[in-house]
Amino acid sequence: MILQHQKDLFDLPEDITYLNIASQSPIFKAIYDAGINGLKQKSRPYTITGSDYFEPVTELKKLFAKLIEVDDYNRIATIPSVSYGIATVANNVTLNSGDEILVIDEQFPSNYYSWEKLAKKYNATIKTISAPNIETDRVKQWNENILEAITDKTALVAMGNIHWSNGSLFNLKNIRKKTTQHNALLVIDGSQSVGALPFSVKDIAPDALICAGYKWLFGPYGCAYAYFGSYFDNGTPLEENWGNRLDSENFTGLTNYQPKYKPLANRYCVGESGNFIYIKMQIEALKQVIEWTPKAIQDYCKSISAKAVEELKVLGCEIEDENYRTHHLFGIKLPENLNIAILKSALTEQNIFVSFRGNYIRISCHLYNTAEDFSKLVKCMTSVLAK
Repeated sequence: MILQHQKDLFDLPEDITYLNIASQSPIFKAIYDAGINGLKQKSRPYTITGSDYFEPVTELKKLFAKLIEVDDYNRIATIPSVSYGIATVANNVTLNSGDEILVIDEQFPSNYYSWEKLAKKYNATIKTISAPNIETDRVKQWNENILEAITDKTALVAMGNIHWSNGSLFNLKNIRKKTTQHNALLVIDGSQSVGALPFSVKDIAPDALICAGYKWLFGPYGCAYAYFGSYFDNGTPLEENWGNRLDSENFTGLTNYQPKYKPLANRYCVGESGNFIYIKMQIEALKQVIEWTPKAIQDYCKSISAKAVEELKVLGCEIEDENYRTHHLFGIKLPENLNIAILKSALTEQNIFVSFRGNYIRISCHLYNTAEDFSKLVKCMTSVLAK
């Protein structure tokens, strides 16, 4: 599938150049309409039926399962945040003294603090794999260093499919193979990749995949998804809510307290997961992402950014080789002679939105962007360097 821009689906002003979906996505019009419908339903609560608490959630789980190639939607849990999902995993992992938890340098905090707490609890060690300080083949060597670091001491590897700040692409297939050899768990944070980069649970077989919903999946802020593999089939949830127990659809029998959970990952869903507003919005968002396909989104982002990438390199910027990074999200190391304060001011004046990370800027784009957006970025940086 070859996609053209989808600007008409979004409500972004023409004078805005938004290259920062990795921080927060805009919503498209169908999501907005779904949210309004949810508000209308909430305004007339007598229209809410028992099935409204469950059937939309099932539909949402099926959509996310389809997106990441999971056969059984019961392995999907709807959660409020990545930190909730990571904490759920950590709550069900037991370590031995001296075990190692492997993470990536400068990993996002929500995918670090729970591991730090778990390591302290069991007298285990956090082992951080930093990017090598080399100019060529940096990410290639980084992947090799990760593989080398996985040993019989490794109990768990927690990382993203890509690095959240610069799009460095990690070889999850090889990492999964190595963790299997050493009986280590693999927990993936897909927040900056799932939805814009093809990801298949069938191919990678992680023990858990946690994914924020408000970035590349276009959901409201406060929604997330989790896939849990067989290791967690009989685990303990963070909370005990009525909806996750067997037969909870039978409202008249709710006080016949049920000792059993619903099967597989259902036990890990957050309470009130049937949110009438959020769920409607999430469903419309996932339907559209699935229709677009992550591969077509990735290809489109490559097509609109390729020329600008070469122009930025000519200006003295450093950008990772395209074989070792993604195209929907990537980092640009700024030239040493570029005044960052002046650049920030110029970008603000021209309504160009990016994220700054030290002497890097992070670019993240989608189908509402065009090559012209990247041209504006290059012209802005060129003008700053000329001063």
